[in-house]
Amino acid sequence: MSSLVPLLVTLPLLGAAIALIAGRHRRTQIVVSISTLTLTMVIAAVLLVFVDASNVPIAVSVGGWPVPFGIVLYVDRLAALLVLVSSVVLLSVLLFSVGQGAEDGDEDTPVSIFHPSYLILAAGIFTAFIAGDLFNLYVGFEILLVASYVLITLGGTENRIRTGVVYIVVSLVSSILFLAAIGAIYGALGTVNMAQLSERMVELPQETQLVLHLMLVVAFGIKAAVFPLSFWLPDSYPTAPAPVTAVFAGLLTKVGVYALIRTETEIFRDNDINLLLLIVALATMIVGVLGAVAQAELKRILSFTLVSHIGYMIFGLAIATPAAIGATIYYIVHHIVVQTTLFLAIGLVERRAGSTSVLRVRGLMRAAPVIAVLYFIPAVNLGGLPPFSGFIGKYALFDAAAEIGTPIMIVLIVGGIVTSLLTLYALMRAWNLAFWREDEDSAESDERISYLGDSPEAGTKTERRAIPKIMTASTAGMVAVTVALTIFAGPLYEVCTRIGESLLQPVSVVQLEQEAVS
Repeated sequence: MSSLVPLLVTLPLLGAAIALIAGRHRRTQIVVSISTLTLTMVIAAVLLVFVDASNVPIAVSVGGWPVPFGIVLYVDRLAALLVLVSSVVLLSVLLFSVGQGAEDGDEDTPVSIFHPSYLILAAGIFTAFIAGDLFNLYVGFEILLVASYVLITLGGTENRIRTGVVYIVVSLVSSILFLAAIGAIYGALGTVNMAQLSERMVELPQETQLVLHLMLVVAFGIKAAVFPLSFWLPDSYPTAPAPVTAVFAGLLTKVGVYALIRTETEIFRDNDINLLLLIVALATMIVGVLGAVAQAELKRILSFTLVSHIGYMIFGLAIATPAAIGATIYYIVHHIVVQTTLFLAIGLVERRAGSTSVLRVRGLMRAAPVIAVLYFIPAVNLGGLPPFSGFIGKYALFDAAAEIGTPIMIVLIVGGIVTSLLTLYALMRAWNLAFWREDEDSAESDERISYLGDSPEAGTKTERRAIPKIMTASTAGMVAVTVALTIFAGPLYEVCTRIGESLLQPVSVVQLEQEAVS
């Protein structure tokens, strides 16, 4: 099994190289990209089944260099699960973009650039998930940064370039802080290997640990878009092409959350900042959802809900019990899939109605009932209505907090419930205005919602475009996956519970060296 682990990174990089060489051959690029992500998905599924059944993580020492000198790729249940979910999402969004490209040509997603950049983005995501040391995690982040800047500015419009510059400046600040933290940690402990750091960190005074800890938390908090470091996200994501926005919203912030999970459960398990994280979680939930309620543009509504629901993940991480960590992992999987699906559905709305502003869109229930269903199911799921996975994940988080029972946990539970209700309100209000409202209802409803903030560049009417069947099919496939998260919630939650238990058990360097193979 160890020979499969490097393929998670090398396959997307090799596919990107082939796609770049075949820049003038659209079909070749499509075949290469789909084949690469499909094969990666199969490998991730095999690795997940193996590590879950054997309860033995796989560590591969690249080039045969011993720990800590070489690059160690580390696949446990958490890494394998997130790589699997990420590959499913990446493949579905790729199919969506193929349909968009076939219909529109190179206007929004130039094929010669899109496919290589997309596969490099996938390589960066997978590298971050299976990195066994902080520097390799940093490399994964930088791969992400380069590819995501290219993707977020596709089309070269003024708004995309402007938001792309903001995105890359913020990301570079995060990267500089992360690199400085890596240098300080290496200078203090002589290693950046996570397993060794978990053993050696106790050698440092608590004050030194706290400084290093906060440096990493701030760096990862920017990437995860936690409040008050989330200011860049609502303006950056909505201007990108629909498939790019979908994959960014689903995956990129979760890479930051993943890094926070590794930081809190492995590296700094004895340096407690859980109270700070609880406060940040509450602020992220409330501020994010209030921003969503005030928006009229569908992409911005979803961008603000994305920020608010990161708060749930930080909440679960700060509870710091096996049950809470397991619930957090389940909620991450749920949110990756549901958030991506909603952005794909909004992409269909934009093509059908020529706008994504509820001040301009109306009557879609009659005009496009399929799109209405594809929006409604993940919307109520994200809002946390039973019996969907959103309800299951939130209930599990609240239950874990209730077991602690401290006053701040009660406050967080109340905040989480309020956030869930306001999320449902924002999404259902958008549903009523864009899908149920007819032209004869427009004058009265427009007056009632005139207070909502609109995004001029995103809300302006454009020409309506045909929707290829593959775009609808890929969105429907993602909706089916969101439903599957509910149907198979039992087995999935059991895996997440085992992940929570294993993350709070330290991995010794001796064990890592025994598991690593050349």
